[in-house]
Amino acid sequence: MTTVLISGASIAGPALAYWLHRYGFEVTVVERAPELRSGGQNVDVRGAGREVARRMGLEDAIRAATTGEAGVRFVEADDRTIAAFAAGTSDSDGPTAELEILRGDLARLLVDRTADRVGYVFGDHITGLDEVDTGVHVSFAHGAPRTFDLVVAADGIRSSTRPLVLGDEAEVASLHMYTAYLTIPRTDSDSAWARWFNAPGGRTSTLRPDNVGTTRATLSFMSEPRGYERWDAAGQRDLLRHRFAGVGWEVPRILAALDHHELYFEALAQVKSPRWSAGRTAVLGDAAYCASPISGMGTSLALTGAYVLAGELATRLDHREAFAAYESIMRPYVEQAQELPPGTPRLANPRTRAGIAGFNTLLRVASRPLVQKLAGKVFSPKAERIELPIYDPSPAAV
Repeated sequence: MTTVLISGASIAGPALAYWLHRYGFEVTVVERAPELRSGGQNVDVRGAGREVARRMGLEDAIRAATTGEAGVRFVEADDRTIAAFAAGTSDSDGPTAELEILRGDLARLLVDRTADRVGYVFGDHITGLDEVDTGVHVSFAHGAPRTFDLVVAADGIRSSTRPLVLGDEAEVASLHMYTAYLTIPRTDSDSAWARWFNAPGGRTSTLRPDNVGTTRATLSFMSEPRGYERWDAAGQRDLLRHRFAGVGWEVPRILAALDHHELYFEALAQVKSPRWSAGRTAVLGDAAYCASPISGMGTSLALTGAYVLAGELATRLDHREAFAAYESIMRPYVEQAQELPPGTPRLANPRTRAGIAGFNTLLRVASRPLVQKLAGKVFSPKAERIELPIYDPSPAAV
């Protein structure tokens, strides 16, 4: 039985664990957090990712846990609607996917499918990888060293395992934008529609519904890379208060909640690497090819990549061939997902009042029924542009 260690218990890691166990592998997942992280914002399950969820028997469970977001409204400071775009009605169209779920809820669904068959180790992480003839000798921050046949890093865009696999080959390419996420109490002004507000200075705020009676909020701003994502939480809160001082709409409500709710702060970026494996180790999901939250494709790439990687490992006798096939199948899909609409993200985050007025004019035009239908085809994520293999592993391959 082939033993596999996966670093990361968010989406890609547990999805890979599910498929590998199904194909007869012995799987361990190590996660830095002390327990499964239940937080997170809304994520889309689109196209090929949704088809993978179907093949896992998860589609109905995801539908039952959807956020219920009806679409997105772009609003003025007095909350008047500039333009509205309804949720998609198919696997992949629309700015709001037909299947939209909180990241933590999807992670829980995936882990629950594997918890009794996969070894989960929380509160630890990989500190060293030493490949030997018979496997990979792995050192941990807290646990005793162990040897596995294969190791896969699926621990996110800021993966600490990726450099141990690829060295400095992977580029984390900045999109010159920072976003802070937090969950705040719901009020009467909130509805099933997400709301998006632009303020001068490349500042944006959103409020989105969830299925647990609270509201998911973001504060975003355009900026050259400054390392803000490495600041402590107190410094990040002060930065947000300074950046969004004087901004109207619902922003004061969000700022008032900063001290009372957990904050997640990130620098938006994409991960690009000339290869996704080395020897007996590989990278998966955001650790390998993050397309950024702007793409709307992160979850679908994670689910699809996990399915393809597991299937190739299960149907090929040599892991090197499996890794090469995984990359051959996935790379065109990844490259399409990373092709953001022209001007993204600056176009949707104008710096001047004139820029905001121009953006609002574009939104009004784009929201007209005929134009919206055409725009939906042009700007919807390329979620279906991959032909998913059907894997039928033989006992010899397992």
